Amino acid sequence: MGPLAGLKIIEMAGIGPAPMCAMLLADLGATVLRIDRQQPSGLGLPSHARFQIMNRSRHAIAVDLKKREGVDLVLRLASGADGLIEGFRPGVMERLGLGPNECHARNPKLVYGRMTGWGQEGPLAQAAGHDLNYIALAGVLHSIGRAGQAPTPPLNLIGDFGGGALYLAFGLVCGLLEAQRSGKGQVVDAAMVDGAASLMSIFYALHAAGSFTLKRGDNVLDSGAFFYDVYECADGKYISLASIEDKFLEEFLRRMEIDAKEMPAKMDKARWSEAKAKLAQRFKTKTRDEWCRLLEGSDACFAPVLSIEEAPRHPHNVARGSFVEVDGIVQPAPAPRFSRTAAAKPTPPEVPGERGIMSLAQWGLSEAEIGQFRRSGALQ
Repeated sequence: MGPLAGLKIIEMAGIGPAPMCAMLLADLGATVLRIDRQQPSGLGLPSHARFQIMNRSRHAIAVDLKKREGVDLVLRLASGADGLIEGFRPGVMERLGLGPNECHARNPKLVYGRMTGWGQEGPLAQAAGHDLNYIALAGVLHSIGRAGQAPTPPLNLIGDFGGGALYLAFGLVCGLLEAQRSGKGQVVDAAMVDGAASLMSIFYALHAAGSFTLKRGDNVLDSGAFFYDVYECADGKYISLASIEDKFLEEFLRRMEIDAKEMPAKMDKARWSEAKAKLAQRFKTKTRDEWCRLLEGSDACFAPVLSIEEAPRHPHNVARGSFVEVDGIVQPAPAPRFSRTAAAKPTPPEVPGERGIMSLAQWGLSEAEIGQFRRSGALQ
């Protein structure tokens, strides 16, 4: 099931964006096989496999890549794959004997996806780093935060997942489409610093036009504007307001029973703090749920700020099936949705084992080949 059904992807196990990319492809129907390490990696992931939801919907095998037979096994799998995902530092796969040249020698149509922070070349290519470093260098982190405060780390959503996993998944699918026409594979170099910069395109444009300052909390979308922010309610919970357009702001003020004449002009930045103080005082008079009854579902551009525990229970998310329960773990459902080739419900994450080894038959390996790799110790 899913629009990617029939595609076969090898995933070299890693952390962060690479498994997220593999999950996205597997969610939408691709047959993904995770090549894991035979020894625990100590990557700081939850100890029990059922909590590692980015590993859902695919089988896994443990391969010893220090053995020649282990490398041969991956090359054998690559010969029948459509794509490959790896997230090591530049040069690691080459040193293992699994770089693009070796894989393309076995399968010229293979789309070889590479996920790094800094990219395959450049002065920082070999430096260690994490999401926060990449978005810092891309000009993203500097722009996130409130006035007078230090930049605020936005979880690892922008580098690892937005600028990393999503761009690699997009790049792989683009490469796969092109390979169907040309019959030739290629390397996809997805760097989180590139993806994060790409996500900032509109703000680079606004800054060039003089409409986005370098001060945090001084712009419409960075908590500067009174009509685009979060406000605390009487019960200590928060609501979000995003009444950017004039007609939506008018609707919001009407429902709040605030005379628009008492408010400053929308783009009068000198009086934004005054307007914020007025709204903050008003929102403190009711609980979050009381404001929901007054504003939710209107054109005021309003929503409650929900926690991870609350979001799956919200009626809108329930109606859309935005979350699913898999093996007792509530988690986001596959996205996006397709009218004809709907994605299947995810299956639980698996550890390397017999199920993964049995799945090798789908990859064209005979029982004799599988047995040979097991006896060599390359496959467990």
